[in-house]
Amino acid sequence: MVDADQTFVIVGGGLAGAKAAETLRAEGFTGRVILICDERDHPYERPPLSKGHLLGKEERDSVFVHEPAWYARNDIELHLGQTVDAIDREARTVRLGDDGTLIRYDKLLLVTGAEPRRLDVPGTDLAGVHHLRRLAHAERLRGVLAALGRDNGHLVIAGAGWIGLEVAAAAREYGAEVTVIEPEPAPLYGALGPELGNLFAELHREHGVRFHFGVRLTEIIGQDGMVLAARTDDGEEHPAHDVLAAIGAAPRTGLAEAAGLELADPAVGGGIAVDEHLRTSDPDIHAAGDVANFPLLGGRLRVEHWANALNGGPAAARAMLGQDVTYDRLPYFFSDQYDLGLEYSGWAPPGSYDQVVIRGDAGKREFIAFWVREGRVLAGMNVNVWDVTEPIQRLIRSGAEVDVEALADPHVPLTDLAP
Repeated sequence: MVDADQTFVIVGGGLAGAKAAETLRAEGFTGRVILICDERDHPYERPPLSKGHLLGKEERDSVFVHEPAWYARNDIELHLGQTVDAIDREARTVRLGDDGTLIRYDKLLLVTGAEPRRLDVPGTDLAGVHHLRRLAHAERLRGVLAALGRDNGHLVIAGAGWIGLEVAAAAREYGAEVTVIEPEPAPLYGALGPELGNLFAELHREHGVRFHFGVRLTEIIGQDGMVLAARTDDGEEHPAHDVLAAIGAAPRTGLAEAAGLELADPAVGGGIAVDEHLRTSDPDIHAAGDVANFPLLGGRLRVEHWANALNGGPAAARAMLGQDVTYDRLPYFFSDQYDLGLEYSGWAPPGSYDQVVIRGDAGKREFIAFWVREGRVLAGMNVNVWDVTEPIQRLIRSGAEVDVEALADPHVPLTDLAP
């Protein structure tokens, strides 16, 4: 049992941090739990920011992990709108950035998340340039999309990843004109490769989105502080009243790096290196969520998806309590765009697979795609097909060689393919 006079500090007020605090109490920890959040909002979930909440279909209160009164009821000391600017590992303290207060810890959990990558081009200081990471960003962007829809305005999106495409779909539902600029040859190229990326290009074109592939945004042109156009490196100018930078996110490792914790190689995603117990190079400090880089399937991986925060926070909490925890969850995420819904499990970046196997009708957008290498399933994505995540993940975990023809045959149950 952990002594009641111990103090566990959690730095980061997202889903991973809130679920870690919840788990500590659920597992019977009676010591102090201090949760430090650099936002003034209570901990919330991020998927609605580019989905239901952005579309105005989900109320603001629905995004929060717990109701505000939950924290006091469970004796969680919640510090909102405060940052930690230093960790003293020898003294086992963290220092608050606003007033220099030192807080002692017995165990420390870093769930500092990630931050949007910024466009490095002229014009990014204009009022109509946006990022989407925080609740305040989403609420501002929701008003922008509604105004663009009313006024037949133009939104230019730099980046055709998941956030870029989900915002494009939302903007079209509001009635805004949308142009997406992407240096790769297809949307979602790094996640899905060209085979499936083109399917999403067609989906969005059917809904009126314009794409410009193979080019980069080089300048945002404005006047009197307002956006007028976006220029690309092929010399074209695209009309724009607002611009969204959706070019990915970088792990927030500054605090860990300054404290001398081991970081992971950027070639495998960067972030804070942790072991299978989500423990950093300091045995009293754990890390989870977007910032943590953990061992999986013989390699290392950093995952920026909702499920990783949902599951990683509780796993880290149990490990901090001394439980024998092994965190080996497969990457999983979901997306909704127009009438298309999908779930993706696994990891298969371009170059890691030798074929994509389709089960079902890709033309009708009702299918499962499998990324396969030497007959072994690396990843699977079900599109408008449901209740198949468990057998897909079992196929991936098994590492077994499967009959590719059977994999493509909808009449062969997936449960028959995994050992």
